[in-house]
Amino acid sequence: MQIAITHDVKIIVETAYQSNKQSHSETKHMFAYRIYIENQGEHTIKLLRRHWHIIDSLDGESEVEGEGVVGVQPLLEPGEKYQYVSGCLLGSDLGKMYGTYLMERQIDGKLFEVNIPEFVLSTPFILN
Repeated sequence: MQIAITHDVKIIVETAYQSNKQSHSETKHMFAYRIYIENQGEHTIKLLRRHWHIIDSLDGESEVEGEGVVGVQPLLEPGEKYQYVSGCLLGSDLGKMYGTYLMERQIDGKLFEVNIPEFVLSTPFILN
């Protein structure tokens, strides 16, 4: 579990290896990650965008950007929590991810970035 707090927004990440996916003689490794977002501030905030850096030990680095998370732009009141699950398909059995969320403070429209802590994606057998 990885934790980061930026601008009174707490992000917790948990990961789980899913399985090997075979595709046209290629082995792919599927990882799931659960993200917990907690608004520890005094104002209502909205998650507008995400920006991920994905590092695959075989395929190098890629970036993913887009609106919201899993099709929504959650609104979090002070003290409110939101969680979602997503996944990442890697060509290798070892990688990592990190990134940022673009948030908007609802009272005045101020935009700010929240750090998503770096987390490792590894198969259970890689460390043996």
